[in-house]
Amino acid sequence: MTLHEEIFEQPSRLRSLLEQRSQVEKIAGTIRRHRVRYVFLAARGTSDNAGRYANYLWGAQNGLPMALATPSLFTYYHQPPHLTGALVVGVSQSGKSPDIVSVLEEGRRQECLTLAVTNAPDSPLAQAADLVLDVRAGAEKAVAATKTYTAELMALAMLSAALKGDEAMWTDLQRLPGWVEEVLKQDEAIARLSQRYRYMLQCVVLGRGYNYATAFEWALKLKELTYISAEPYSSADFQHGPIAMVAGGFPVLAVAASGQVFDSMLEMLTRLRRTHLAELVVISDKTKALALAQSPIPLPTGMPEWLTPLVSIVPAQLFACHLTRVKGYDTETPRSITKVTGTH
Repeated sequence: MTLHEEIFEQPSRLRSLLEQRSQVEKIAGTIRRHRVRYVFLAARGTSDNAGRYANYLWGAQNGLPMALATPSLFTYYHQPPHLTGALVVGVSQSGKSPDIVSVLEEGRRQECLTLAVTNAPDSPLAQAADLVLDVRAGAEKAVAATKTYTAELMALAMLSAALKGDEAMWTDLQRLPGWVEEVLKQDEAIARLSQRYRYMLQCVVLGRGYNYATAFEWALKLKELTYISAEPYSSADFQHGPIAMVAGGFPVLAVAASGQVFDSMLEMLTRLRRTHLAELVVISDKTKALALAQSPIPLPTGMPEWLTPLVSIVPAQLFACHLTRVKGYDTETPRSITKVTGTH
């Protein structure tokens, strides 16, 4: 199965995961009974970007303080922090990265509740965990992760809904596969749009709030597949110095979905287009943001902000996939990387 085919497989995989609601609610019940005080989350690569999403989602929706782990403290320095009261979470597509496994093993040693979110329920990570949430993405053959990323986001979102006990959140989750299908209908349009960026060698990718994770994941896909120097930023951080690099025609890719941070994103995009004369690729469900872009990519309307990262990343995946082909590279054999990266 090719990268492009796996991108299109995502709606069915999300529906499959939704069938596991009862299992997710059991995990949520166990977490509530342990009265965890905060979440300590470990991940690498694409899964680390899923962790960025959890940082916003579980903080905003569930009131859980979030800490993103520094695995080297566990493996090289052998000086892990005190984790009393933590839910220790490892997020990994393969479940094989030794440094992520080591964080859960230490969590268990310190008598913390541990959770593995993985596509490999028999992996070392799963074996190190008290609780296992299988993201059910199926075998992912492409080196660049796509469907495992959205499945991880979906699993984290389902757990948020279960922890909160909010039926309205579950209703919104049921609509997600349809929203993704709607975005996938733009495949040919995004393929044509990508041709404009054949000679792009560098860019920045902007997002904020829930879609801070999307900016990082879009930039990662561009780096992995097209070898572009793509640097992700919060639109707020971008103002603190990096905006100086933008001059006429400099490419800025942005995710500007409806929600609490939209006005901030719109202000930044307006400044970039009118003052800095930037070349804008904008993914948004708002016509004001799309109108500023030389290359607008519309999102479905009516989505709650907390779920937009699961939809907004899909056109970004398609953009990276098509741009790879436009540049004459092979989407199936990106250089220098492999499917499983075993960091320590």
